[in-house]
Amino acid sequence: MNNNVNNTAPADNEAILGILNNSEAMLKKIYIAYFPMVLQLVISNNGNEDDAKDVYQEAIIVLYNKVRTGNFELSSKLKTFIYSVCRRLWLKRLSQMSRYGGDIHDFQDFLPVEEDLTNHEEKDIQFDKMAGALSLLGEPCKTIIEDFYINNRSMQEICEKFGYTNADNAKTQKYKCLQRLKKLFFQQK
Repeated sequence: MNNNVNNTAPADNEAILGILNNSEAMLKKIYIAYFPMVLQLVISNNGNEDDAKDVYQEAIIVLYNKVRTGNFELSSKLKTFIYSVCRRLWLKRLSQMSRYGGDIHDFQDFLPVEEDLTNHEEKDIQFDKMAGALSLLGEPCKTIIEDFYINNRSMQEICEKFGYTNADNAKTQKYKCLQRLKKLFFQQK
């Protein structure tokens, strides 16, 4: 047996086709790609690994049944769809176990899956736009923004790295870079 499992997620259309064809290999790929996200969701919300496995299996059955109807159109990334279904199923189970009190209708009203999907899709779009804006930003701005916001470097470190006379000058440059980034971000369609 080959233990060198490819950790990358399959393309959404390949995954749907694999589900349609009852492909064990594809179900395994989907599991490897997306189960860690579901495990994190469930563990962060009063569950354990067995709960996560149950919810994940149920979500795959929901997906399978939708795909088998023949008119399933994926209006988001598959990852987003699976996450949203798992989240809804887990909230439903929490409600049934009365860990939070109230009944399931409260949760359905509070977290309709369509709204959840829309929020995730919107975040995906925003992240893509931000990555696009950053790539257009040019140097030294791109590195200054990444160093400060992503790599958590101090203004003093940035000052030394880029040879600014003092941290205030580096701060001024970072501000100018942020203004340019904002402009690039909002110019994108």
